Amino acid sequence: MAVLVVADHDNTEVRDTTHKTVTAALALSGDVDVLVAGQGAEAAAKAAGQIAGVRKVLLAESPGLGKMIAEAVEAVVTPLMAHYDAVLTPASTAGKNFAPRVAARLDSSPLSDVMEVVDASTFVRPIYAGNALETVQSSDAKKVITVRTTAFKAAGSGGSAPVEKIGGADAPKTSFVGEEVVKSDRPELGAAKIVVSGGRAMGSSEEFNKVLEPLADKLGAAIGASRAAVDAGYAPNDYQVGQTGKVVAPDLYIAIGISGAIQHLAGMKDSKVIVAINKDADAPIFQVADYGWVTDYKTAVPQLMDELTKIGK
Repeated sequence: MAVLVVADHDNTEVRDTTHKTVTAALALSGDVDVLVAGQGAEAAAKAAGQIAGVRKVLLAESPGLGKMIAEAVEAVVTPLMAHYDAVLTPASTAGKNFAPRVAARLDSSPLSDVMEVVDASTFVRPIYAGNALETVQSSDAKKVITVRTTAFKAAGSGGSAPVEKIGGADAPKTSFVGEEVVKSDRPELGAAKIVVSGGRAMGSSEEFNKVLEPLADKLGAAIGASRAAVDAGYAPNDYQVGQTGKVVAPDLYIAIGISGAIQHLAGMKDSKVIVAINKDADAPIFQVADYGWVTDYKTAVPQLMDELTKIGK
C-alpha cells in the first residue's frame, strides 16, 4: 500500500500539521510520499524530505498551486492516485477545500477529520460536534482522508528523501482575486503552545483586548475567542476556536469568560492542560477543565498577571 500526503506549507517551510499527517500516513503504510504543491516552494520540498519516514517528495509548481486553488490541486493529485492507494491531507481550510473534489474525481467517499487509524480500511472520526466518536470502515479502492492533526504526534526529523519535480497545473476557470492577511507578532493560533481565549463575558472589543492582550504577551501565547465573542464583534473571525473555527490542542489553554458550548469544546478539549475562569460554577467549560477558577475574570486576571510578574514573566 502506498500513501500520498499533500503538504501544508507556506512555500518556504512545511507546517507542523504536515508532520502530524505523515504520522497518520505511516500508520497506514511504510511507503509514504509527500506532495508539495506550490510556487517557488523548493525550500518547502527540501524541508518535507527531512521528515522521518518519508520515502520521496514530489514538487509541483504553478501560480494556481501557489494559492492552493482547489481545482488546480485536484488536477495534480488525481492523476498521481494511479500510483497510490490513499491520499491524506491536514483538515485545514485548504485540505477541506480540495479533498472532496479529489474524492469525487476518484468516485470515493471522503473520510473527514480522522483521529485514529485502526487499520488500512478502518478509521475513527468525531461526530455530533465531537461529543461522540464513530469507527468507520471504507471499502473504496482509493481513500481520500483529511486528518485532525491535533490527535497525532508530529513525525520527527532526520529524513533524507529525494525531491522529484513533476508538472504543475492551473485552474483556467478559477482565478485568485486577493486576500487580507492579519499580521501579528504572536504565534499562529493553530500551532501555538499556549492559547488565551475570551468569551462573550468580555462585554466589548475594548475590554477583550485590554484583558487578553497583556496576558498573552506575558505568556507568549496566541489569542483565541468563542464564536459568541466573534459574533458580537469583540474579536476577528480568525480568532474563533471551535467546531466552525480552528481546532487547537496547545500545551496550555486558558478560557476566560467562556461558558463552554459544545461547539467551542469540540475545538479545544484535546488541549493538554485547560484552565477555565468563569464566575458561573455550573458553566460547562468546567467539565473539561483541569483547573477551574470560579470568580469574575476582572479579579482573576490581575491576580494572575501579578503572579506571573513575580516569577519573572
